Amino acid sequence: MRRRALAAAAVTAAALGLTCVPAAPTVAQTPAADHPQQAPTASVWVTTADGTEHLRQQAPVAFHPGASDLTTITVDPGQRYQSVDGFGGALTDSSAAVLGSLPAADRDAAMRQLFDPRQGIGVSFLRQPVGSSDFTASPTHYTYDDVPAGQTDFGLEHFSIAHDEQQILPLLRQAERLNPQLTVMATPWSPPAWMKDSDSLVGGHLKDDPKIYQAYARYLVKFVQAYAAAGVPVDYLTVQNEPQNRKPNAYPGTDLPVQQEAAVIEALGPLLHKASPHTKILAYDHNWTTHPDDIKTAQQLGEDPQTDYPYEVLDGPAAKWIAGTAYHCYSGDPSAQTALHDAHPDKGIWFTECSGSHGATDTPPQIFRGTLTWHARTITVGTTRNWAKSVADWNLALDPQGGPHNGGCDTCSAFLTVAPDHTVTTNAEYYTIGHLSKFVQPGAVRIASTNYGTTGWNGQITDVAFTNPDGSTALVVHNENDDPRSFAVAVGGQSFTYTLPGGALATFTWPKSGALAGTPHQIPLTGATATASPAGQGSPQLAADDDGTTRWTSGAAQTPGQYVQLDLGRATSFRQVAIDSGDNLGDYARGWQLSVSDDGTHWRTAASGTGTGQLTTVDLPPTRARYLRITQTGSAGNWWSLADLRLYR
Repeated sequence: MRRRALAAAAVTAAALGLTCVPAAPTVAQTPAADHPQQAPTASVWVTTADGTEHLRQQAPVAFHPGASDLTTITVDPGQRYQSVDGFGGALTDSSAAVLGSLPAADRDAAMRQLFDPRQGIGVSFLRQPVGSSDFTASPTHYTYDDVPAGQTDFGLEHFSIAHDEQQILPLLRQAERLNPQLTVMATPWSPPAWMKDSDSLVGGHLKDDPKIYQAYARYLVKFVQAYAAAGVPVDYLTVQNEPQNRKPNAYPGTDLPVQQEAAVIEALGPLLHKASPHTKILAYDHNWTTHPDDIKTAQQLGEDPQTDYPYEVLDGPAAKWIAGTAYHCYSGDPSAQTALHDAHPDKGIWFTECSGSHGATDTPPQIFRGTLTWHARTITVGTTRNWAKSVADWNLALDPQGGPHNGGCDTCSAFLTVAPDHTVTTNAEYYTIGHLSKFVQPGAVRIASTNYGTTGWNGQITDVAFTNPDGSTALVVHNENDDPRSFAVAVGGQSFTYTLPGGALATFTWPKSGALAGTPHQIPLTGATATASPAGQGSPQLAADDDGTTRWTSGAAQTPGQYVQLDLGRATSFRQVAIDSGDNLGDYARGWQLSVSDDGTHWRTAASGTGTGQLTTVDLPPTRARYLRITQTGSAGNWWSLADLRLYR
C-alpha cells in the first residue's frame, strides 16, 4: 500500500480591476513523446461577488504529482454524461430595440461582447420568441398571422415575419457570423388570436379543433421555413412557452393542457420532419415544478393542475416526435431534470429560461452579488449537473429600467444594460453564462467531478466539468461560502490547489495531456448496502451514493473502533479506495484502517494510516472482496464524516 499525500498549498487570485474580457487562449494539444510528458498548467478565470474581478484571467497553476489533504474535486474523464449544445439567452424584441438604439460601432462592440468566442463570451445558444413576448418594444403584441377580430386565416395568407426583419433578424445574422456554432431554439408565447377561444393573445386556450391543431402546426412550420430563408436556421422548437401559466400578466400566453400540447405535437411532427428534418421538437418549456400560483389558478378554473406535465407528454404517443424537455427556473430546483432523465433516459434535457431579478430597494452591488451567487450554484452548475444540454437565461440586453417591456416582469435584468448615453454595462448574468460559454465548446460532454455544494446553498464548493471536442477540459467552480475556500483539483494522479474568494466563480481549463491519463475506472456501487457503528447522523448509505453533498457522520467524538462497512453484494476486484470526508473541513478520521472480507465475518487488513485531511486515497495491490470496512483508529473530540467511499480498478 502507498498513500499519496501532499502538504496543502493555496494560490490566491490577485484582486485586480478590469474593463474588458480578455481573449481566451487557444488550448494547445500536448504532443506525444517517448519520454514521460510534463503535466500541463491550468488557465484560471475568476469573477468575484464584490465585482472587483469580472471574468479576469489569473496566473496559471501547475499540476504536480500526488494528492492533497484539502477538499478535492476529483475529475474523471472516463465517466461521461450529456453532450452540450450551448449557453446563452434570448435576443428578444426588447433586446433588439436597445441594441439597435446604439450607434453602429457601439452596437458591433456589444455584439462582439456577447457572441465572439475570443473577444467576448461566445454565446452559443439562443431561445427566440416566435412573435411577441412580454419583452417587446412594440406598443401592441403580435404574432406572424394577425387578422381582424372575428376573421380567420387557415390558408396562412397573411403570414409574415416582416416585423423581425426590422431589427431581430439582422442581429441574429450578425450573431451567426460572430459565432458560427450558434444554436437557435424558438418558442411561441401565443398562437395567433384567431386560433384561440379567447380571441386574444393574452390568456385563453387553443381551440379544441383538429383543424386548429393542423393550422397551428403549419404556422410553426412556416415560421421555421421563413427564418431559414432569412439566414437563421432553427434547431429546436417548442409549441408553447410556459403552458401552465394560465393567467399571464398582460402579455401573450396560452393555457395549454397536456392533451392539447400532445395534439399539436402530433400534428407538427410529420410536417416538421418533412419540411426541416434537422429541427427538433422540445416539450413543456416551463418550471422544474408546477408553480403554486399556477396550481391555485387551475383550481379556480376547475382545471387539473397537471403537476406531472412533462411526464404525461413523454408517456404518450406524441413522444415519438419529441427530442426532450425544456425547463425554467421559477419553481422547484434542478433535481427535477435528473428525475425526468431517469424516467426517460432516451430523451434530452434543455434548460431554457431564467431571468435575473431584484427588489425595488436593492443596490447595484446587492443585485450583482445576489444574482451571481444564486445563478452560479443553481443555473451554471445546478442545471448542468442535472443533465442540461443547454443553459439559457433571458434577455441579452435591456435599458436601465429593465425594459422596454409590455406587461410581465418589471424587475428583470439582462446580460447587458444599455443606457441612453450609449454606455453598455455588463451584469452578473453575463458572467454566470460566460464562465460556461467562453470555455465549454458546443459538442462538449460533461464528465464526472466530485461535488460538495448544493443548489439550496450549504456554503461549500460546487462544480461541473466538461471535455471539449478538442480534448481540453473546462472545470467551473463556485465557492458558495462567504469566506475564501481552498481546495484541490485532481486528475489522473496529478493535482493542483487553489483558493477562491467568498462567493466567487471560476473556470479552469487545461489541454489534453498524456500526463493526466491513467485515471482508474470508478466502480459503480449500485446495489451496495452500508452499515455503521455508531449509527451516527445521516444514513451510512450516504457514504455509498456517489454524491459529495450528502454524508454520514459519527455524531460522537472519535474513538477507536467506530466504523462504516459496505456490502458490495458480490465479490468485486479493486485496486484503489478513496476515503472522502467531503467539504466540512476537519471532519476526517484521525486514524483509519481499511479491512476487507469475503463473507462479512473473517476480515483481513488491507491498509492503515493516519488521517491528515479531507481525502485519503489508498492504493492497493489487486484486491478482491465482497465486504469493505473503514475503521476509525484515532481519538479526537470532534466527529468524523464520510461523504463518499469510492472504489477503482
